[in-house]
Amino acid sequence: MADTVTSLTARVHDLQVAVMTHGLTPRGVDVVAGLHDIVVRASALGPDGRWLVASGHSGLGGLAIAQGQVDQGLLHFDAAVANGFNDCVAFHMPLVRPLHPDPRFRALYERMRVTPADLDEFLWLHREIQIMAREAQQATVDNIGRLDTGVSLLPQAPMPTREPNTPGVLITRLDLAATQTALRQAAVKADFQRSAGNVSLSLIDDSWDYTRARHDAWHADDLDTRREQAAAARAFVERPGIGTMLIPCPPLGSIVYPS
Repeated sequence: MADTVTSLTARVHDLQVAVMTHGLTPRGVDVVAGLHDIVVRASALGPDGRWLVASGHSGLGGLAIAQGQVDQGLLHFDAAVANGFNDCVAFHMPLVRPLHPDPRFRALYERMRVTPADLDEFLWLHREIQIMAREAQQATVDNIGRLDTGVSLLPQAPMPTREPNTPGVLITRLDLAATQTALRQAAVKADFQRSAGNVSLSLIDDSWDYTRARHDAWHADDLDTRREQAAAARAFVERPGIGTMLIPCPPLGSIVYPS
């Protein structure tokens, strides 16, 4: 089957989820080889696939930096920027900040251009990634001791639908989508395990506390409703009149990464 932007986007998403779920070297998945393959295949799509080439290189750069391979990481980041990567917020992540004094990194950062509208969305996307991680941790705490057999999905804020001024925004949207998938899969897996354990209690010795289980189910539904409302309220809203002309990224080191 011929490659398309949609098929390669799905492949990048799956590779990202594998890393987020199983670590830098997930068993049975060669993420580095997969991202190199994405770069080659996306390059063959011409201009439409250029942002996927940038996504592949940025992913390879991040993996290299995480493993202490600075030179290799910088080469991939440089290639990512050359193909349209312009997420200056991502380049202020704790993982990347140690590169700021490196003149090679400073040079590639200064080549990036962004619009104020896209910068707003970059900040929102990274903030949402952090919020999702906190929500997942809190949901894990809230589910401790639950005796009901319900499964709670982790609510997600809607993905922005505005037409971005630069295709680099699509890369970070894909990062958020992968984060949402990985966290939701982990939450559902944990809930199924808890639910199965509670069913086993009721089958083995009938020691299951039905009254407590009904209360826990009601409480969980209430929490789910509140989380869904909070996620909907976090939806990205473009500021009226925000600029759409390309300008240099904010000075390196000036962006506070969302926490």
